[in-house]
Amino acid sequence: MAGWLSGLIGLLIFLPTVTFANSGNIYKYTSEDGVVTFSDKAPASTPYTLYRSECYACSNHSQVNWYRTQLNTEDYRQEIISASAKYLVDSALVRAVIHAESHFNHQAISKQGAQGLMQLMPATAKSLGVKNAFIARENIEGGVQHLARLLKKYRGDIKLATAAYNAGEGNVRKYGGIPPFTETKNYVERVQILHQRYRKARA
Repeated sequence: MAGWLSGLIGLLIFLPTVTFANSGNIYKYTSEDGVVTFSDKAPASTPYTLYRSECYACSNHSQVNWYRTQLNTEDYRQEIISASAKYLVDSALVRAVIHAESHFNHQAISKQGAQGLMQLMPATAKSLGVKNAFIARENIEGGVQHLARLLKKYRGDIKLATAAYNAGEGNVRKYGGIPPFTETKNYVERVQILHQRYRKARA
């Protein structure tokens, strides 16, 4: 999922009386029975971790120049190479998706709850065998596996695969192609530009 929270800052807070109206903050806390919860509202009496948003490029009107923005060809090199080889996905495409999704921030979390480098939703992560989406190796393994399945389903069509990665397979089926959502159209274009640039950087 696009719309990730870049520049994630985790602070252990014990001041439940403090409020952050309309701030875009996300609170993570664990209940007495061990259930981990993410919410946009601080719990009344439970210690929590505050994740504050400094969104890198989640706006549909992002001013990021994807033709010129600095690439990251080093971080998570081994994890990307390993997963790409295992699932037969172009490593440059994997880097492009990670760049577009989280800007290589392994702690990124979206307002919808998508987590980690490749922004896996909890249900998707679970179906892929990912136990902790904030661990880079697990997230990349799961994300590339998911991307490989989409590429196979859409017969190697990267635009359709990335559209489904962003908006869901149901929407691609519903609209018979890339859904007419501004976010999805921008996302597909963003990944395409970054993919080409990462391929050239690898050459």
